[in-house]
Amino acid sequence: MIRKRLPVFYGWWVVATAAIALSLGPAPVVVFSFSVFLKPLAQELHSSRAAISLAFTLFNLMVGICSPVAGKLTDRFPARKVIVPCTVACVLILFASNALSAKLWEIYAFYLALGLFGSATSIVPYSKVVSHWFDRRRGIALGLMAVGGGCAAMIMPSLAQQLITQVGWRLAYTTMAALTLLIAIPLIATFLKECPEEPRIAPGASSQLPIARRGDSGASWREVRRRGAFLLVLCAYCFVGTGIHGCFMHMSALLTDRGTSLKVAALASSLIGAGSITGRLLSGYLLDRFFAPKVAKLTFGAVAVAMALLGIPGRTDIAFPAAFVIGLGLGAEGDIIAYLISRYFGLRSFGEIYGYAFSAFVLTGALGPLLMGAGFDRTGSYLFPLLIFSAAALAAAIFVSRLGPYRYVASEDTARRTTLHLQHAEES
Repeated sequence: MIRKRLPVFYGWWVVATAAIALSLGPAPVVVFSFSVFLKPLAQELHSSRAAISLAFTLFNLMVGICSPVAGKLTDRFPARKVIVPCTVACVLILFASNALSAKLWEIYAFYLALGLFGSATSIVPYSKVVSHWFDRRRGIALGLMAVGGGCAAMIMPSLAQQLITQVGWRLAYTTMAALTLLIAIPLIATFLKECPEEPRIAPGASSQLPIARRGDSGASWREVRRRGAFLLVLCAYCFVGTGIHGCFMHMSALLTDRGTSLKVAALASSLIGAGSITGRLLSGYLLDRFFAPKVAKLTFGAVAVAMALLGIPGRTDIAFPAAFVIGLGLGAEGDIIAYLISRYFGLRSFGEIYGYAFSAFVLTGALGPLLMGAGFDRTGSYLFPLLIFSAAALAAAIFVSRLGPYRYVASEDTARRTTLHLQHAEES
């Protein structure tokens, strides 16, 4: 019987769906556009910016607390059945912004509710789905998926600012929620298949293909939390993340202190965003071709050098390449940690393990800007906190270098296995 040429491997459609969902999901709407909403909220509620910023802190705390639960749910149930209801809940909460009055406690409750359900729409559940689809190409698949979040970081602030100017902050939230409702949710419900063996993954596929969560070998969370390897991965993730977040939030202030204009300082922040997208793609490419701890060691080491160079007083010329390298680290670290978790602990409890790591990352990352600001207040310069963050990134590079060989190595590519399944189904 003549074999038919199969369409594009369905796993790439899953990656595209996850990328779009991460760019239009509730988390990007809240996280990347918060700085734009800060001033309008403070003006209408007649509150200080610190009081409004507490709402974002509460959001981060809720995401950090709930991420392990969301990850555990995606280990037990198809991720689509966790992501879609929680995304719908976030959309409804955003629509409810029209009913908010000028009371600070309502804003706090609003962001707490978004954090509660938004934890299930973060990168954690999508990473597990994509990891099921790819083995040898897992790195680049995770990188392409994460590009969605990088694009959101560049697009959402401008979109939110334009909407606030035209229709006000309440309708701005409503409009952004409508985009999620009309685009992201239908895509997730239709195309986010859980695993390669799920029926109807491509035209002509047999409905008799076995449903199984391929690659669900691995350790349980109880086993992983006692292993030194997990502590090394966790510390590396948090050490680098704390410093990167501190640099990102204070980049504009650091450069304007050195006499640059606001426009030039904004350019440096944009370079971090550009570096983030580049880091996602570059790290994904490298992870599939080289030993992941070596890629991580090189990345974290480069970030450490960039942070140290950024601390040199009066050198604005060095600040721009340093900002780009820090952006590379910002984009690469999420891909690297997800990849390391899949290779050292497997996919059996990937969601819960990554959930705990992501929770620690969110909570410690929130300390970065605070430590950066406190260091400046005490010394009158960013040099001391930047040197501390640089040392922490070097420590992270040392941690990942001690991980040893993979426990769950890349075997036959998922794409090839699925292609053979479909060809066999068509021939029969």
